Amino acid sequence: MTAIACADLEAEAVSAWFGERKVLDRVSLVMPPGSVTALIGPSGCGKSTFLRILNRMHELVPGASLAGAVRLSGVDIYDPGRKLTDARKQIGMVFQKPNPFPAMSIHDNVLAGLKLTGVKASRSEKDALVEECLTKAGLWQEVRDRLRSPGGALSGGQQQRLCIARSLAVRPKVLLMDEPCSALDPTSTRRIEQTIGELAHEVTIVIVTHNMQQAARVSQQCAFFLAEQGTPGVIVESGATKQIFEDPVDQRTADYVHGRFG
Repeated sequence: MTAIACADLEAEAVSAWFGERKVLDRVSLVMPPGSVTALIGPSGCGKSTFLRILNRMHELVPGASLAGAVRLSGVDIYDPGRKLTDARKQIGMVFQKPNPFPAMSIHDNVLAGLKLTGVKASRSEKDALVEECLTKAGLWQEVRDRLRSPGGALSGGQQQRLCIARSLAVRPKVLLMDEPCSALDPTSTRRIEQTIGELAHEVTIVIVTHNMQQAARVSQQCAFFLAEQGTPGVIVESGATKQIFEDPVDQRTADYVHGRFG
């Protein structure tokens, strides 16, 4: 299999607004290559907004704006000379609700991103890529005999793994995941977590999760977001997951990870 080149991702002093309302205030975070960084914190503290800023989705919201820099391997993805499609190709996204193209076959779902990014490939190359990406997403053995069936006919957990395969097909350096297991049953959740673990050495992963046990299981780095009493979201504390859960510096972090609020 072809290895995916992972890269470091760094946010520096990122602030974000929806109209006049400021939702993030000067958030800085390094997301190391080849590892999983979990974004944790109560609802409404800006985690998903931050995630969307990392691949230039925030700017698609009417009235949304931002300040700061997001660097992929040292290059700011918001540099005026950079194309939006370049950022999307290098930084993939898997959403909370599985969103395969329901009428499109499993095979064509995996390849959908190639058309959007203008990548040309022969039929044999496409077939090999479909097998590779479905294998990496932990789905190949389950669907290999029905690749021409509609993606929408799969179970929820399978659909989410199909979306992961679709993201991998364009060879991203980073994969963003916005609560990828929140709509799934425990068995599917375990399978997705296993997939995340298998992918982490070859693609930098950033995951938003409300499940503290999941954050502890899948991530090596953790960032705790909080928005208190109407103020914008900030990172209270970030660092190695073990330290955040077992020996946090800030009492608010300890209270959150031990379920005392949120």
